[in-house]
Amino acid sequence: MTSTAPTRTRASVPDPADAQPRILRVLVASQVLSGAGLAAGVTVGALLAQDMLGSTGLAGLPSAVFTGGSALAAVAVGRISQARGRRPGLAAGYLTGAVGSAGVIVAAVLDNPVLLFLALFVYGAGTATNLQARYAGADLAAPGHRARAVSTVLVATTLGGVAGPNLAAPTGHLAERLGIPNLAGPFILAGAAYALAALVLTLRLRPDPLLLARTVARAEQAGAAAHPAGSGAAGTGEGRGGVLLGALVMVLTQLVMVAIMTMTPVHMHDHGHGTAASGAVIAVHIGAMYLPSPLTGWLVDRYGRMTVAAASGITLLAAGLLAAAAPGGSVALLALALALLGLGWNFGLVSGTAIITDTVPLATRARTQGLVDVSIAIAGATGGMASGLVVAATSYPALALTGGALALALLPAVAATAYRR
Repeated sequence: MTSTAPTRTRASVPDPADAQPRILRVLVASQVLSGAGLAAGVTVGALLAQDMLGSTGLAGLPSAVFTGGSALAAVAVGRISQARGRRPGLAAGYLTGAVGSAGVIVAAVLDNPVLLFLALFVYGAGTATNLQARYAGADLAAPGHRARAVSTVLVATTLGGVAGPNLAAPTGHLAERLGIPNLAGPFILAGAAYALAALVLTLRLRPDPLLLARTVARAEQAGAAAHPAGSGAAGTGEGRGGVLLGALVMVLTQLVMVAIMTMTPVHMHDHGHGTAASGAVIAVHIGAMYLPSPLTGWLVDRYGRMTVAAASGITLLAAGLLAAAAPGGSVALLALALALLGLGWNFGLVSGTAIITDTVPLATRARTQGLVDVSIAIAGATGGMASGLVVAATSYPALALTGGALALALLPAVAATAYRR
């Protein structure tokens, strides 16, 4: 009788290999929706603030505000996920983003900048949740396939992220018919997309990947004390400094990416380009942020976290140099620069996420991941806030060159970690 107890315990636990494909499919569906939601703030947030405030110097404030809001949301989503699982944590984050989107629309109707910034702060929860979802894809993945699992979730954002900016003009026309300012139109799409993403996760993300990972670990411990599980780090950890290195990679890439990206639509607007042109450039950028993810995941798993992290810094430098050199009237060159910017960010996010997931024990994984994403969000807020001030004081090319130079700080950090290993 006693010998069969562990067998029954293991049999009652779903097989992670069977559950993982379903979990990835549900996460992919929610990411397609949320990608459209997060694109709204990127595409017209700065223009909406510039229109309300009449100041280019404060045009970077919306990006700073909603990325600041994403910092608080990252903590909340991480804590909810740690306590109750990924499903309630991610669903709550997307619902909050939907509420923020509605608030932006109300602020635009009332022409109230204070309400706009408060609503954008709440809207930032959607951005944080979109990023947190990548961790859910890795909860049940084998160590040698974690980067590819993360990449599968990230690439799903491409469809919504590319479609969203290109719908800026049509949603603007819809908003005008409803008596809403044109620039608030994309937030109608964002609110609906975030709400649908929350619904998909609530109804379909079963079993919960983080809770199942814990259950599997407990079952394995009960059935085979000689093979304890639960850390998810022993085989591929990058050492005790893994959390710091992973966080640094993602923080720097986020800082540089947000700073240059935020001011590109304003830079284009100042050179006579309309919303459709800037939306197309941002669509290329967001596509480059997410579309290469499967390849990036394979590169990270095949050639190592450090190699791809270093490639991130080099790619971001190239993006900054091209953005600085591109004539303001050249949509094609700006689109290429923003594509490199997105690719460098993708390299940094996938490699940094893999480093963090390798290093952090399962027992504290969601909470730690949330705290790391706080640092990422704060970096984004800093980049967004500083970008407008730098452009107002100097120029867009100066901002791009500064961002590219900052990205090079990744190289000595990666080299020092590789040397210690």
